[in-house]
Amino acid sequence: MTHDPFLALDGAVPAEGVDVGVAGHYGNPIVEQRRLERGEAVVDCSNRGVLTVTGADRLTWLHSMASQALDRLAPGGSAEALFLDASGRIEHVAHVVDDGVRSWLIVEGSDAEPLAAFLERMRFMLRVEVADRTAEFAVIGAMSTSALDAATSAAPPNGVALDWIDPWSAPAPGAHRYAPDAGHPSSGWHWIERVVPRAALADAAAAVRAGRVAVAGSLAAEALRIAAWRPRLATEVDEKSIPHELDWLRSSVDLGKGCYKGQETVAKVLNLGRPPRRLVLLHLDGSDTVLPAPGDAVVGEKVRPEPADGAAPERRTVGHITSSAMHHELGPVALAVVKRQVPAALELIVESHGIDVAAAQVEIVPADAGAAVEVPRLPRLGVRKP
Repeated sequence: MTHDPFLALDGAVPAEGVDVGVAGHYGNPIVEQRRLERGEAVVDCSNRGVLTVTGADRLTWLHSMASQALDRLAPGGSAEALFLDASGRIEHVAHVVDDGVRSWLIVEGSDAEPLAAFLERMRFMLRVEVADRTAEFAVIGAMSTSALDAATSAAPPNGVALDWIDPWSAPAPGAHRYAPDAGHPSSGWHWIERVVPRAALADAAAAVRAGRVAVAGSLAAEALRIAAWRPRLATEVDEKSIPHELDWLRSSVDLGKGCYKGQETVAKVLNLGRPPRRLVLLHLDGSDTVLPAPGDAVVGEKVRPEPADGAAPERRTVGHITSSAMHHELGPVALAVVKRQVPAALELIVESHGIDVAAAQVEIVPADAGAAVEVPRLPRLGVRKP
């Protein structure tokens, strides 16, 4: 990739972790959060990958493999799709925009090559071509189109604006929500990702210097994402993750579409079972100014039976931190994946940097999330009704 002009802006501090390659902040992440939330700032997301699928069969082909209905995606329309393995585990996530000629897939930078390779293997004889366009195109994020327009025009190759509008706040009719809509923080999440020629990053950085638009770093975007309970492939997903655990049926799965790899698990867990783990938001005790790192253990104390002679209660690891942030209103917060059986009212502790951080959980996927359909009880064998 070429040099990123956003990293040359005054105050730019490079990000670490999953967002390496872009600026983490520009001197004040809290102020940047507020500007981003108000729709006044843009975020450099040029570390994302950009793939294209071209050809007459592109939408029906993608539709056949993905969790989302893509076969009727209109030019300018956008959708989120998961690619699952045969056991229903999440392998790839794509933010899809179609311009009438090509389907554009915005992905995590680390997933661009693996997803392109997977799609290439699945081409067979269909009229489709897959290309990794990351070297040519970049992504800029914002909470409003006005901020994006102030940074750079939406001038796509085929005359259709390549703006991916996150469906998290407005799930489609074919979606399923574990978390109730009432009071859901997604109402404040209006994320948009715009695909632009990589050369346009210099124009966007120049717009920031000229004061036409503000800029926010990846830390600001992550804080707002976490507060909105919004999962991300690079943070919340591990080798065992299924969509139900992260409430990802909300935005990326159409329950009415036809067969695709992993569909059996999606339907079985939804209709007959329970997600084995669940995503929670943790409000963290900030007195020690410790922000947990991804992978830090979340533990619960077993208080029964009561320990003898004043011994400390037994601790059990019940989950792990996936992402954390300092939010401008909520303070220190984190997303964590915990075991389904963990009681919703249980006070948790995060073991981080040798310090115990008290954590209060907010349910995203409820602990009592059950089957979506009632299974009739069968009469016992040998018993006849009169």
